[in-house]
Amino acid sequence: MPENSAPTATLTPPLTPQRKIIHCDCDSFYASVEMRDDPSLLQKAIAVGGSPDQRGVIATCNYKAREFGLHSAMPMSQALRACPDLVIIRPNMAKYKYESQRIQKIFLEFTDLVEPLSLDEAFLDVSNSDIERGSATLIAQKIRQRVREEVGITISAGIAPNKFLAKIASDWNKPDGQFTLVPEEIDAFMLALPVKKIFGVGSVTAKKMHDLGLHTCKDLQTQSLPELSKLFGKFGSRLYNLCRGLDERPVNNNRIRKSVSTERTFARDLPDEGACTTPLQALFADLEARIERAQCASLVKARTMKIRFSGFDTTTVSVAGQEISPKIYRDMLKQAWLRQQKPVRLLGIGVQLKEENSPLQSNLFE
Repeated sequence: MPENSAPTATLTPPLTPQRKIIHCDCDSFYASVEMRDDPSLLQKAIAVGGSPDQRGVIATCNYKAREFGLHSAMPMSQALRACPDLVIIRPNMAKYKYESQRIQKIFLEFTDLVEPLSLDEAFLDVSNSDIERGSATLIAQKIRQRVREEVGITISAGIAPNKFLAKIASDWNKPDGQFTLVPEEIDAFMLALPVKKIFGVGSVTAKKMHDLGLHTCKDLQTQSLPELSKLFGKFGSRLYNLCRGLDERPVNNNRIRKSVSTERTFARDLPDEGACTTPLQALFADLEARIERAQCASLVKARTMKIRFSGFDTTTVSVAGQEISPKIYRDMLKQAWLRQQKPVRLLGIGVQLKEENSPLQSNLFE
């Protein structure tokens, strides 16, 4: 080293700022809007959804109804047997969408990084906010207060360093509550968390885990990455991170539509392929209208069909290509129906979309 040269300083890379994510989730959104508009419903068990004599299901129900074991996606006929005094309200999607937009506007006053998941829930990244002195907990309280006062319904919130934990936390003190999970609490919190709370673990995967003696995230943490990959395939690597509370997904305020679809459940099973022809025509007209509203005809990469037979067995067909025509869906109907040749309970059609300016995938299932 030259005599007068100064020693080279060792630069320490700056620490990555701790993210602050809020997951806001409206409490029984559709039902809450209906109770707000009709106070006589406040002390009654209500469910928003389809007619019980037309195989309707519950879209959402209030907490009074949940005391009887009712829940979303339950057949309305089954719900009435469990709760004979249930008040059934047909959905008013235009009204719910309007209220959702009002709530989204409130979110955007606190951060530009808002990722809506549906009409009634969203992620907010407030990491760089100086509102409420930068406290995500206080920001969540303020948001909940604003929604209560301006929209007239309640929401719950979860606050955590990532999306996975924030979504779990928002369910912790429902309804009309919030829960904050700070970094130093994550390790202990994860140990006792049931595996069914992990995003992507449905009833089938949960049963497989329980059969293997894996009931909590602590149990999953005893498994190596290769072991989890062997047991659960590609989902194994995701499980390895999630059971430790790790999730690096950013809040994305430019989510891209991946599909457009429409379906119908029939009041009476359609006996054969021929009986599906007329309903298929109506579904195709609805699909065309949806594609036009979304302005995504040029992005179609595949056509899809779903048939649910009597007995609830379901089959799907996908055909790569961009053209949308009744003949294509009639051919797909024939292919799907021949797989079981049983009465049809549900029929659905749709399209899958590519990202704008991205190449068409050669194989939908790769």
